[in-house]
Amino acid sequence: MTEPNDAPSTDLAADSAELTRPVDENAITEPIPVEEAQPGTQSEDEPVEFEGPRRRARRERAERRAAQERATAIEEARREAKRRASGRIDGTNAPKKPARGVVRGLKMLLATMMLVVVGVGLALILYFTPVMSARNIVVTGTGAVTREEVLDAAQVRVGTPLLQINTNQVADRVAAIRRVASARVQRQYPSALRITIIERVPVVVKDFPDGPHLFDRDGVDFATGPPPPALPYIDVASPGPTDPTTKAALQVLLALRPEVAGQVGRIAAPSLASITLTLGDGRVVIWGTTDRTDEKAEKLAALLTQPGKTYDVSSPDLPTVK
Repeated sequence: MTEPNDAPSTDLAADSAELTRPVDENAITEPIPVEEAQPGTQSEDEPVEFEGPRRRARRERAERRAAQERATAIEEARREAKRRASGRIDGTNAPKKPARGVVRGLKMLLATMMLVVVGVGLALILYFTPVMSARNIVVTGTGAVTREEVLDAAQVRVGTPLLQINTNQVADRVAAIRRVASARVQRQYPSALRITIIERVPVVVKDFPDGPHLFDRDGVDFATGPPPPALPYIDVASPGPTDPTTKAALQVLLALRPEVAGQVGRIAAPSLASITLTLGDGRVVIWGTTDRTDEKAEKLAALLTQPGKTYDVSSPDLPTVK
């Protein structure tokens, strides 16, 4: 007969053996169901809930995602560092491409600079080399002045590069000839220099101890020698381009109509208020001052159609014939 106290001892031994048995880690364990405790009846020795397969799978998936995100972040950081090291920075830090207008402006500036360089180089070549030189000097407008006189005054050596010739200085030297009123010098590429002169035209003549002196319309004494036929004589104290009486006499003479001016043999201006004309046939014209010169010239042309010896146009409102 078994003692009542022996069964409990056997059960305790079996439970102890069960607890000390090794647990297989690969074994899938089912969660131990736990009965819900009613309020107020929960025991302090409530069983602990174990991790089930689903919860473990979710946890593992979350861990894998976190690890993958960390690996991706590390790889992106590595690539960014590599791009920075090679100078290729993407994103907002990358340099922006220049605008189209800026590129066009830079191209135009570069083209302009190239043209300037080419132009300067070409100018230097033409200036220092005989590529374009004055091989031929053309002189036009000569009459009383000879070509040799113009060339001697110009002082331009044949073969001189055209760019080395100062045309203004050459023109000034040519214009210094007494008979030359003005001179113009032009480069004619590739190898010619043209000098154009305008000679002075005698308007009046005055006798001096060394012979007759010719004066142009500006009162310049430009030549000494026999005057052209029918050239009127000027009778003033000191003829010259700055003399007031000379200017007044020439002003009157140039205002006359051609048919009247051709009849004048002498013009006298002892003062600015007493200008007189003597025609070739001996008739005298009292002109007076230079006021209203054009009116006086018209009235004189009409008066000369009338017979008389003295024609007074000093007062153009009341011209008279005597």
